[in-house]
Amino acid sequence: MKQSILRIDVGFVNAYLLQAGDGYILVDTGISDVWTKLESELLSRGALPERLKLVILTHGDMDHSGNCKKLQQKYGVNIAIHQGDLDMVTTGKPRRRSANTLTGRIMTWMASKISDASGSFEPNLYLEDGQSLQEFGHDATVIHTPGHTAGSIVILTAEGDLIVGDTVSNRRKPKTADLFEDESELKTSLSILRGLNAKIVYPGHGKPFPFDQFPN
Repeated sequence: MKQSILRIDVGFVNAYLLQAGDGYILVDTGISDVWTKLESELLSRGALPERLKLVILTHGDMDHSGNCKKLQQKYGVNIAIHQGDLDMVTTGKPRRRSANTLTGRIMTWMASKISDASGSFEPNLYLEDGQSLQEFGHDATVIHTPGHTAGSIVILTAEGDLIVGDTVSNRRKPKTADLFEDESELKTSLSILRGLNAKIVYPGHGKPFPFDQFPN
């Protein structure tokens, strides 16, 4: 039986709700300003507090982690992140990044001006490369993909669904990350992703797209 993935549009960011047995896993949470919309979407799809098993962050940027503190407080749910991005969520401060496009340089400048210590939180669990999500009810694997941030991860399901966070976007067309902490690591991570047996790519920004459109 196919494990469903539901896209939740929370502003300019995507969150994804994964069916996990009798409950759900939420991947990414949007910015704090969209809390009301996120909670409404969760409840309308049956992701009640007692049925939300885990929240996974693809990386520590606040547009993906902005509602984690509220989810911990109201839902009592565990938040999981790769340890490489721990300081980003415990301080609410972005890291300095580089870009090789005009769009990326503008985004870098904008990100450097934004911080949100009020949304900082302590994660409950740390994700590792190759970790299975079966214990949480979904047949999928975590893959560490540093580059955009040191702690960026993707999730590959048994059906070939690939949730990629900001490592790849699809605002107008599929493209690799505009911002990166380490360009060499990003290239290595992208090379690994291109070799996966995936079918559909679910980006952090923009619509899902077929894996055969994965950017070079």
